This record gives sequence, C-alpha cells and structure tokens, in this order.
Amino acid sequence: MLKEERFRIILDQLGQDQKVHLAGLSGILNVSEDTVRRDIKELADQGLLKSVRGGAVPHSPGPHRFKDRVEYGSEQKQIIAGKALSFLKDGQVAIFDGGTSALLIAQALPKDIHLTVVTNSFPIASILEEHEKVEVLFAGGRLLKNSFVTIGNETIQFFRKFRADICFLGICSIHPDFGVTGPDYEESEVKRAMVESSREIIALSTMEKLGTAEAYYVCPTNQLTTIITDQPDNLDAFEIYKSMGINMV
Repeated sequence: MLKEERFRIILDQLGQDQKVHLAGLSGILNVSEDTVRRDIKELADQGLLKSVRGGAVPHSPGPHRFKDRVEYGSEQKQIIAGKALSFLKDGQVAIFDGGTSALLIAQALPKDIHLTVVTNSFPIASILEEHEKVEVLFAGGRLLKNSFVTIGNETIQFFRKFRADICFLGICSIHPDFGVTGPDYEESEVKRAMVESSREIIALSTMEKLGTAEAYYVCPTNQLTTIITDQPDNLDAFEIYKSMGINMV
C-alpha cells in the first residue's frame, strides 16, 4: 500500500471515530506500529491531525487569527452567546477571555445589568466602554497581535488578583482525555490563570471543537462547570461530558 493511501485511510478513520490508535491502524493498514507512528508524525507536521501518546486526535477546525474567527461560525456563536447571557446576574465579577463568542456576549449585554468585567481583550474593552453600568478592569501586558489580547507574566499576575464569580472561556479544543488546549503557549497560560481565578467556568464551544486537541494545555476537562454549545442535542457528546460532571447546554 502506498504512503498516500495509508494517509487517506488514517484521516478517514480519524474523521469517523475522532481518535485513532497505533495498534488499530497497524492492523487495518497491515504495517508495523513504527510505520504508523511515522505516518502520523508526517500528517501532524502537515497540520492535518494532532499526534498524542498512542495515536492521534483531530485538530480544532477553523482559523486561529481573530480577524478570521469573527465571521467563522457566526450563527453558531450567536446561539452560544444568547445562552450564556442567562448565566449572568447583577453584581457579578465576570472574566471574559479574548474569544469571539465572549465578544458576542459583551455586545449583547442588557443595558440595565450591573457587572464588573475583567478582560485582556481589546475588542471587548472597547465595546464595554459605552456600557454605563459595566465596570471594566483591563489586564495589561504584551499584545498578541493575531488575537488582540494581552499576554505574559503581567497579564497572568493581574488575573490572579481576582476570585471571579464566572469565567467565559472561549474554546479552541476540548477533549475528554487531553483537556482544554489551545494553539498558542502564552495565551493558554493566561487562560489557565483565568480558570484558576474563577468559581464557575463556562466553556463556549461549537460542537465541532469537542473531541479535538491542540499543543498547549489550559486545564483538565472536568474543571469546567458548563459547556455551552450550539448543538446540545448531540447525545454522544452529551453523555461523555455529563459522565464527567459537566453541565451541557
């Protein structure tokens, strides 16, 4: 079997099962596990999957640059933002990360709600500048230009000063085994500080991001309180995350 044929079969299996194992692929392809391991590494180098111990899982779909993400999946994100509003109450301290779903929540905040919003997102701070009853605390630091957020030690230490009621965490990837992950090391470190500084962690994730993984770890999946998604009626996903003690709406 040609290498290209093996690649196609590996990607087909990954699309069907959302994960592949070296031993299973070795039997399907009738090659050694070392050959499968080399194939997976080459596919990972091409950005087509995420190599993990013993196999591979999908990469998160969609673009990573903020400007590209604003329009990507906008209808699904509007659904997510609408649901997220029900978790907010007067007087809360809420952390908003730099995701585009969190941006939509900021845009949709009722004019009469009283909140303190802590964020490292320039677009969110700009939107809330005009909200008369929302106090905005902005985390300084170094600008990550492709995401329009601040990063670095100064940003991390800023978030560690809070014990927020709620954190809206924009998601790149969630996997039951590999946790919440992201494509940028420093941004993932900031997200981890947000999680550690919040009582309730609300993950904002389109369904296609569930079961995927990226390179940089944020937190274990079971640290999430709730996952808000555009398709909560996906029974397979619902049962997986419900078994971990996570509310899914």
